[in-house]
Amino acid sequence: MIKIKLKKIKFDTSILLLTFILVLLLGGILFAVFSFRPDPMREFFADGNVFNTLFVIENNDNPLSTYVLMYYPPTRRAALVDVPGSLGLIIQRINRVDRIDSVYDPRRIANYTAEIERLLGIDISFSFVITLENLGRIVDLLEGVEVFIPAAVNDYQNGFILFPSGITILDGDKAKIYISYELPDENMELINFRRQRFFMGVLRRLGEQNAFLQNPQVSRVFRSQLRTGINQRSQMRLFNELANIDFDRVSVQSVGGNAREVSGQPLIFPHWDGNLIREIVRQTAASLSLLTENMIADRVFTVEILNGTTVAGLANRTAELFRGFGYNVVSVGNADRNNHDRTLIFDRSGYEHLGKAFGDIIRCNNFIFDSPFHENMDMDMDFEVQNFEQSFLNRSDFTLILGRDFNGRFVTE
Repeated sequence: MIKIKLKKIKFDTSILLLTFILVLLLGGILFAVFSFRPDPMREFFADGNVFNTLFVIENNDNPLSTYVLMYYPPTRRAALVDVPGSLGLIIQRINRVDRIDSVYDPRRIANYTAEIERLLGIDISFSFVITLENLGRIVDLLEGVEVFIPAAVNDYQNGFILFPSGITILDGDKAKIYISYELPDENMELINFRRQRFFMGVLRRLGEQNAFLQNPQVSRVFRSQLRTGINQRSQMRLFNELANIDFDRVSVQSVGGNAREVSGQPLIFPHWDGNLIREIVRQTAASLSLLTENMIADRVFTVEILNGTTVAGLANRTAELFRGFGYNVVSVGNADRNNHDRTLIFDRSGYEHLGKAFGDIIRCNNFIFDSPFHENMDMDMDFEVQNFEQSFLNRSDFTLILGRDFNGRFVTE
């Protein structure tokens, strides 16, 4: 009996030892796998593509503001696209014309994201939803956000709203009021502009406080204010990357369109069935990834637009088009006469390839470079155009004279 018990004890000890060795071996394998597994976010940023992040500021389960941040890490350049909720589209999943935010579901924003991707012609890599209350908490965590207020706001009838003019640091409570209030005499364009500038201030502040946000305790609080589908490690990796944005060079675009009323509600229908904003986004992505050693890519080129036709308002509508592409339209008016047959571009930029990019927006190839007597000028061009007022020279990088061959979007001949 004694010998049998000893053998049993010896057998049990061997099993335990073998089990222990197997556990160590398995643990070592798992450690090696997770240690050497490539970081998916690192690989994503190393792909060399512009990546797009959706931010939704939510109030009462509806989007207050929706932004798509386009960013290209190698150049540190970014652009912000503001998508108004009142955009009118044919919503595919319900097969009717409605506001783009009509598909918004605070518990699942996949359908909303898909409509924005279709509108802009891009893929959205990441998305974040921030409620108005949580935005206030984030602002307090960042110790305030700086904004410039051009004119003091004193509104005692609508919730006692007070903001001084000049540079102001907003705390969380003030920030919530600042982006949500709407004065009776304030148009939507100004409201959206104010919200855009505030959101840019939040992004800038996140970059400035990035080291602070990397603290585990702070990071935990910050992440709790965001609703997203990516894991904690990827969230912080993403915001760490966004901290590198050159915020002095961020361009801001807003999806514009024509206002119409449908079923009793005012909607904004994107210009040319959304083709314009898709082209703007495409060119914006290309400009973000433009590697250059000089300052050409950073210049904002100035434009003068003159109506050489009898079509009223043509120059103003065309100015809106070029502003959408990031040009600074400094002057809009009438040409020397209203019977120009051909649309003409005076290019004083000094860079013919940039002039071509300017002309491509409206498919115009009729150029005069530097002066009306440049060697590349079309010698068959109307004599009066060749002797165009010298006063237009040196006033802007480009002067665009609209002719009868321009249909409001493209030159047709």
